[in-house]
Amino acid sequence: MKKALFILLQCTWGIIPTLAGLIFFIKLRKLPHRIYRGCIDTRWNIRSGLSLGLFIFTPNDDIKDAEKIRVHEFGHCIQSIVLGPAFVVFGIVSLVWGRHPYYARLRKEKKLPYTYCFVESWASKWGELVTGKEAIWD
Repeated sequence: MKKALFILLQCTWGIIPTLAGLIFFIKLRKLPHRIYRGCIDTRWNIRSGLSLGLFIFTPNDDIKDAEKIRVHEFGHCIQSIVLGPAFVVFGIVSLVWGRHPYYARLRKEKKLPYTYCFVESWASKWGELVTGKEAIWD
């Protein structure tokens, strides 16, 4: 029942990121996939993750901290349900914090953890709370 409600909420209240995730999923359809706590988890050979509604894209298990990253990305899925359409704004903050060279340099120079950004720390907290597993914090 919980997974059905999770999927229903992602496909209604969280439809915007879920549709974006579907596009990524289709583009990456040849990669391995599995269900992770109600999400469709696509495994890629990249150290970082991406969460788009019902879809998460996480490192292969042979990459260091893959499971911690998976828990973190699942936390973003919870954010999507809580925030609904407003998640788009938080998703943009997350994307800019994670990918923009200025913020990468800032994190390195000031030795800031990735979760210094409130969106990222919130995702790790939610992921840990819901899964009972450790999320990535650095």
